[in-house]
Amino acid sequence: MSMAASSASSINSSAFVLMGFPGLDQYYAWFSVPFSCFYAMVFLGNCLVLHVIWTEPSLHQPMFYLLAMLALTDLCMGLSTVHTVLGILWGLSQEIGLDACIAQTYFVHGLSCTESGVLLAMAFDRFTAICNPLRYASILTNSRVIQLMVTILMRSAFSILPVIIRLKFFHYCRPHVLSHSFCLHQDLLRLACSNIRFNSFYALALVICTLLLDAVLILISYVFILHTVLAIASREERLKSLQTCVSHLCAVLVFFIPIIGLTMVHRFGKHLSPLVHILMGNIYIIFPPLMNPIIYSVKTQQIRSRMKKWFSLKT
Repeated sequence: MSMAASSASSINSSAFVLMGFPGLDQYYAWFSVPFSCFYAMVFLGNCLVLHVIWTEPSLHQPMFYLLAMLALTDLCMGLSTVHTVLGILWGLSQEIGLDACIAQTYFVHGLSCTESGVLLAMAFDRFTAICNPLRYASILTNSRVIQLMVTILMRSAFSILPVIIRLKFFHYCRPHVLSHSFCLHQDLLRLACSNIRFNSFYALALVICTLLLDAVLILISYVFILHTVLAIASREERLKSLQTCVSHLCAVLVFFIPIIGLTMVHRFGKHLSPLVHILMGNIYIIFPPLMNPIIYSVKTQQIRSRMKKWFSLKT
């Protein structure tokens, strides 16, 4: 092996340091309590939603299949980041190897793309149910929903591979200190001295073609939904139709607002305190998986009724 190759291998196999919460090291023991509770709620909440859908035959419908996929995505997002976030707060380790960092980057970005796709599919479900209710059962059959779910997974799994694979072969000559408690693609690019032009342009194009396009299509679907609902003569029927969309709208806001905030901070907030970056990063990975089970447990009557039965409460 040549000296240059040996040097590159040495650099690429070295560890990266996760920032954690700069300047607040003495409070990690205190921070670990709420963060541990948040992750416990993420796991328990999403597992509970999955169990309710799995065990209740009346919930074996397209809408709830998509909700199960959303819960599974949120569960995987929690699993992909819990070891580094809590590892820092518990004082176990702030280091992560390049391969582990790239793997975490793949799952964080891939799962975000998956969640965006599921929210778009759920918007189509609501659009079909409200704007074309007579054909709902023939349009959203179980086989078509499964095909839709597989397409979402394939898009997420393969679309980001080109930039993820290239991360392995970059030369990281800058100090190996990452900005968050987990790895992100844009954070690794900041440390690379190699030609990152392809990764930068591809990542931007990918965001436009997935997250931005999904958000625009969700918005368009709700324009049609609102137009249809306003045409309903009865006020009670209008409210009833809109109520079926409330939980989905909340999930959309819970997902897209943190992503927009984190993107704005990375692009235009370089002068801001590192704590702002850390806060936005942790909101991005924890808030949607934490809130979605709560939203759907409170706002979805079928799931709420099932949970009340489990806890021996009167419906």
